Amino acid sequence: MDPAVIGARLASSAVAPLVKKLFVPEGPGAGLVDRPVRISSLVSFRGEKRTLTDKDLRKLAAELVERAMAGAGPGERPIPADEAEPLTDALARSLHSLGDLTMDDVQAVRFGHRVLAKDLHYKAELPDAHLSLNASRLYRDLLDTACLHILHFFTQRSTFVARTLVEQSGQLTELITKIDILIERLPSQSAQDAAFERRYADYTVKKHGTLTIVGIDLSHSEATWPLDAAYLSLEAVSQDDERPLGGEGGAPLAALPADRALSGHERVLLRGVAGSGKTTLVQWLAVSAARQEPPRGLEQLIGRVPFVLPLRTIARQDALPSPARFLASVHSPLDAAQPTGWADRVLTAGRGLLLIDGIDEIPERDRERTRAWLADLLIAYPGNLWLVTSRPSAVADDWLAAQDFSEFALSPMSRDDMTAFIDRWHDAARQTCRDDDERAALGAYQAALHTAVRTKQDLSGLATNPLMCGLICALHRARRGYLPPGRKALYDAALSMLLTRRDTERHVYAPGDIQLDEEPQIQLLQRLAYYLIRNGEAELDRDRAETIVAEALPSVPAAQALGDAPRILNHLLLRSGLLREPSVGTVEFVHRTFQDYLGAKAAVEAWDVGLLVNNAHDSQWEDVIRMAVAHGRPRERAELLGKLLDLARSKNSQSSLRLFLLAMACLDHAPDLEPEIREQVTRHAMGFIPPLDVQRARELATVGPLVLELLPPPQGLTDQQAEYCVVTASRIPVDAAIPYLARFADHPATAVRAQLASSWGRFDTERYFTEVILRLGREGLYFVAESLEHLRLLQDTGPRPHLILRGHVGEDDLRDRLRGEEVTRLRLEGNEAVADLGALSHLTHLETLYLNGCPEAHDLTPLSGLPLRTLVYVPPGGEPFPRGLATLRTLDQLKISFGEHPPTRFGFPPEITWLDLFVRGNTIDTTWLATTCPRLRHLNVAFAATPGHPVDLAPLSTLPDLETVTVVDAPVTNPDALPGVTVNEGRPLDDGETG
Repeated sequence: MDPAVIGARLASSAVAPLVKKLFVPEGPGAGLVDRPVRISSLVSFRGEKRTLTDKDLRKLAAELVERAMAGAGPGERPIPADEAEPLTDALARSLHSLGDLTMDDVQAVRFGHRVLAKDLHYKAELPDAHLSLNASRLYRDLLDTACLHILHFFTQRSTFVARTLVEQSGQLTELITKIDILIERLPSQSAQDAAFERRYADYTVKKHGTLTIVGIDLSHSEATWPLDAAYLSLEAVSQDDERPLGGEGGAPLAALPADRALSGHERVLLRGVAGSGKTTLVQWLAVSAARQEPPRGLEQLIGRVPFVLPLRTIARQDALPSPARFLASVHSPLDAAQPTGWADRVLTAGRGLLLIDGIDEIPERDRERTRAWLADLLIAYPGNLWLVTSRPSAVADDWLAAQDFSEFALSPMSRDDMTAFIDRWHDAARQTCRDDDERAALGAYQAALHTAVRTKQDLSGLATNPLMCGLICALHRARRGYLPPGRKALYDAALSMLLTRRDTERHVYAPGDIQLDEEPQIQLLQRLAYYLIRNGEAELDRDRAETIVAEALPSVPAAQALGDAPRILNHLLLRSGLLREPSVGTVEFVHRTFQDYLGAKAAVEAWDVGLLVNNAHDSQWEDVIRMAVAHGRPRERAELLGKLLDLARSKNSQSSLRLFLLAMACLDHAPDLEPEIREQVTRHAMGFIPPLDVQRARELATVGPLVLELLPPPQGLTDQQAEYCVVTASRIPVDAAIPYLARFADHPATAVRAQLASSWGRFDTERYFTEVILRLGREGLYFVAESLEHLRLLQDTGPRPHLILRGHVGEDDLRDRLRGEEVTRLRLEGNEAVADLGALSHLTHLETLYLNGCPEAHDLTPLSGLPLRTLVYVPPGGEPFPRGLATLRTLDQLKISFGEHPPTRFGFPPEITWLDLFVRGNTIDTTWLATTCPRLRHLNVAFAATPGHPVDLAPLSTLPDLETVTVVDAPVTNPDALPGVTVNEGRPLDDGETG
């Protein structure tokens, strides 16, 4: 019998009693619980009061398998008898993973039994990878059946209905809030404008709602994947200075999900290396705004109209577009359909979301006119949201500072990110498998790749951005589990896979078809790439591309068998997997990395060393020069690097830093190089070690693991030098960095130890904990936990009085894992799981609490019994204002944000002496402030909507103890009304920053 039908023949009466044994019975009063319950807290085989042992759990799985086999009927055994044992083991491991899930019962029911089964399957590390095809199919069907009954069991518990009613009430409140925002933001519209916006929104969702998954397949239908399924939010770190409330040290600046960079900021410049996901983020924000379904914390997108403006396209035109030509400049087919003046009306109302992608993809000569174009738009249309993306070194640090842009940098993928990406890539690839054998093989490759990334340092060092991680997944599958070492070897293998192997192995060509070998295709492609690089372009007209191909044909006679230049270009567009047509009549490479790699090959073959060196100052050429060194022979490498050093010696200090670091980075691609040149490159790079500031420390890290051998030991370094060396090493996420970082673990400077504590998530959990975290001095230091495993290790080796918990740590975990008598300072960051702050009420010594990005934590009343002195409450989007603030009678220092309207109906604790206000509108009522906080000594006010309206300081003259007032991004009036008070206009002083 087909194993796929076995589960369907298992009666509920056979499965339900077995499933019930997996969970603890309800006790008295259970029905009074009104919040979701973590599944891991319900299982009967975990915790002190377990009623089911691991042995019992395996017996339960065996009984389920046995009943399934019996249900097959006589003579219809679905698998051989010797496979029953491994099948039972796989099922038992998956059911045991119920104790590792972070979701609660309400979420599980909402997601459905198949999602629950999939989560258990991955939590158990693909336990069916070594089963036969039939046994694997039976395992999955039995797991699906068990999960169906598990969810039914949840819905029958007496607590479930009460909790879902509470959740529905919360969802209704959220909906009302969003509708209020929408009504406030949307002006009265004509029927014509409204109809066009609906049409434009549908178009935007379809246009940007899919991603190309590198290496899955070459046909369009199979090479794309829904954005919702494939999108992985990486972390971004603010590059702006920020002072913690009250000058509190030892706490690193928070990393936040990259898609939250616009939360609380109208203007953001986002930097990221090639392939780091900048364009994917642009797509995701555009689709979220078009659907009007932004995630919690991004309510700023409600009522917004997205304009995706890739600079590589719009900068090719004679003049950068006015709003009326936004759609025409990106070749949108809806351009002619937009009502006259529509874009102007959208931007005038402050409803635009302008996503300007790729400052680095336009020539350096065009960047200044681009900045002037941006500045003019910002003056003409204030109040809109702006995101500009760039590679890190394409523009200076303060390039848009005069326009009040906040800067963020995308972080490299962490090990957890790599794991999630590998799973999503294989999920997407699984949809293209032609049979069960191929799916089973893919599952084995998936498990093997997880192991390889975890254990091979060189591989994990390469897989630090989505592009490289996707390339590694594709090659690993195409080469049946074998991966070549090094970046150049990976690119060579990827080109071979894309240009010839996949078509051959998938039998694309019929007998007698003309096939173009790999080398002729590379010759043509590298000519196109080199033309784009030399001219500082990212795309070219199709006519020009055909001309380049035609000019190359005499040198590539093998290509002539396909026909003339237009036919050959068509072949490259359809079959190479490296070119595409973003719009009618234009051609570009699918990713800039492939363009740089092939263009570098052409430069080396033409030996245009002068052109390479003369453009070394331009960020667009950095990867080209690295790859040119990789392509070159030893003599050619020596000549190129020698001339690069000569140029660096002739430049000013900032330019020479970049050139010396570029030469240093090239060494990683030069396994065979004259020792004298290698020594010169290293010696000059040493002139910039230790780094002088955080920015240079980050730049130094881009060189990669080679830098680790050059960084000095802690002895003899100043505190700042030590901190910057640790910043550099901590941003090179390879195991070789851990011994170096461990040498700083007992450093007396809190900033050094804070950087070490915040970098744990970039490295292997156990090793970094043993060699670094355990040795850190605890005095004044916040320890950072980015997972429950981090928290478990910290608590098992406590006490840790100061903690930062990043991510969705649930209420049950806060109650169970935090010891009430130990924790005095706590920061929850980016946590959407916590709604009931009663989960912290047992922390009887808690004096400082940060709630950064915790959108569900609206009610502060449960904290009223704690001895809190300092509170930071910054929800994403700034809304809603929390209830119960006035009940915190011991509070002395407060940092809080609020939306467009001051929370005049809410009371503040009467003893507040230090107040930081982040105003998401553009006005502040100082009369209300003076009345609300009569004991105020220090006041800081910052505006998100810049510039804010003038702040009148005269009403503050009634505050007898006032010492300092700082106002950021708004002018002040009547400062003379505050004699003896220090008034500052600008940013608060920096208290330190982690890298």
